[in-house]
Amino acid sequence: MSELPTTISFGQILPKIPSLLANLHKVIKGLSLANNTNPDKNHGLAWCIERAVNRNPDGIAIKSETGDITYRAFNQKANQLAHFLLKEGYKNGDCTAVMLDNREELLITVAALAKIGVAAAMVNTSQTHKVLTHSISIVKPKGIIVGAELYQSIEDIRSELNIAEDQYYLVEDPATAAAPDNVEGYRNAFKEAESCAKHNPDESKSVRRDDPLFYIYTSGTTGLPKAAIFKNGRWMKAFGSLGIVIARLSKKDTLYSTLPLYHATGLVVCWGSALAGSSAFAIRRKFSASSFWDDCRKYDATCIGYVGELCRYLVNHPAARNDKDNKVTKMIGNGLRPGIWKEFKERFGVEKVLELYASSEGNVGFSNIFNIDCTVGFSPVPYSIVRYDKETDQPIRNAQGYLEPVNKGEVGLLIGEIGPKAPFDGYNDPAKNKSCIIENAFKPGERHFNTGDLMRHMGFRHAQFVDRVGDTFRWKGENVSTTEVEHITNEHTQVAESVCYGVEINNTNGRAGMIAITPQQATEFDPNSILNHLQASLPHYAVPMFIREQQQIQTTGTFKHQKHHLKEEAFNPEKTSDKLWALLPCNDSGKPTYQSLNPDLYQKIQNGEFRL
Repeated sequence: MSELPTTISFGQILPKIPSLLANLHKVIKGLSLANNTNPDKNHGLAWCIERAVNRNPDGIAIKSETGDITYRAFNQKANQLAHFLLKEGYKNGDCTAVMLDNREELLITVAALAKIGVAAAMVNTSQTHKVLTHSISIVKPKGIIVGAELYQSIEDIRSELNIAEDQYYLVEDPATAAAPDNVEGYRNAFKEAESCAKHNPDESKSVRRDDPLFYIYTSGTTGLPKAAIFKNGRWMKAFGSLGIVIARLSKKDTLYSTLPLYHATGLVVCWGSALAGSSAFAIRRKFSASSFWDDCRKYDATCIGYVGELCRYLVNHPAARNDKDNKVTKMIGNGLRPGIWKEFKERFGVEKVLELYASSEGNVGFSNIFNIDCTVGFSPVPYSIVRYDKETDQPIRNAQGYLEPVNKGEVGLLIGEIGPKAPFDGYNDPAKNKSCIIENAFKPGERHFNTGDLMRHMGFRHAQFVDRVGDTFRWKGENVSTTEVEHITNEHTQVAESVCYGVEINNTNGRAGMIAITPQQATEFDPNSILNHLQASLPHYAVPMFIREQQQIQTTGTFKHQKHHLKEEAFNPEKTSDKLWALLPCNDSGKPTYQSLNPDLYQKIQNGEFRL
């Protein structure tokens, strides 16, 4: 493998400028929409949808397994639902929890809510029980709209939610036996909306940039998920800069995405880019490596949405003669690791990787506007990459008490300066907002957002993603909160104390979960009893792949867990005498169980002999 690039030269930038100049009108338009800070301007998702309808009324808006729907028909259905919700008393500033699989009705629901200024809390469809109760409760929704495919998860916690009994709406799903008309206690909002008006509600003209649009849930250091406020102005930044300036799609294009629409990459980046071009948005409920390129051919996709893990799965899938038999020329998303970047482009014939970097709650973003390999791209907003101490999980301050930027080619912590052009919308919890703000970074009075990400300073305002820091790691395309996993683990009767962290496995993206457990005295340690407990309370991606049994967990003088040596030793049985277990398919049933880990099994895992 060739050595990965660590810096960028002017010679790499120069040949890209003519293409940018040729699209100067789009650049100007996009940046104007992205950077308009007028609080009285009627801009947001509703405005973008109605713009796309006016530009391409009879063009396809959504393609899916259930068929196609035009922009005109999509908008009319969203309007009917919006008028129905208005009659139900919903108004600008309210919030509604939304929990559906990737399907047409989810986007119609989100569009309807956006048109009347109601924030959609985009609930992770993997969540259940305690975590789901928390996620819904923290946003104080007026109602909940749930797909029939997921209603049992809501039923399990319904008694714990503070929502009026007549504000539970079920959306029919042909793939399930459950339907709004045969499930007691739920109303059929889509059916009741059929008699409502189809024209755009007047309320959509009153939505402003500062009005909340979504709540996007993120995992953080405080344990349970946090609800990040995503305002209409933030949507316009992505719509203008990513959709119009970067993606540059047209009415003839189709963007195909299997990414979950409760995450910002799928909902904001991919759908937003399709809306910006008045293009078709092709969706699938769940990602399938074996069906991915067949779907691209079926839908005539010219652009795909991605995260790094998805690309890894596609590269690892057996090669086929028709891998390049597709119309895809662009891909937009985040997390494509430098190690497979060029291999992916070559194998599948993709010309442009529109890599970007952003977070649901953050104020700094990058986009690969110059189409340079192995970089998250260029950032126009104020940011710094500063020296960071991995042992203390803190940025390093000099003798004067200020942070120090890294040199070109070096790795450090990415921080975004908070100001009028880069505001920090934050979370719905002031305490959580305070915890991720760095005060007085370079001079008194300055405030910066701590992204929690390590980046390489490549020069020319470009960066390369390296890793996440602190108490969150990424696995299976999801951010996993170590504190959340620890809290759930500690509830088990066999566990006295636990510490969770991410560990690297060869040829995989992100980090797999591992948990070191100190058992309760006078109990027989049964890892698979703990597994049953974890699976009942955590999303599948957050269940640790590895367990380490310890008699005592090392802590600092202030009782903070020392994870540094645990991460270094990871799940290698030759580096510790502690008992280790790995979550692997059982030979008898095929069901994953924790199995005792020895050097031979360790090597097989590292060689990729198990599908993790």
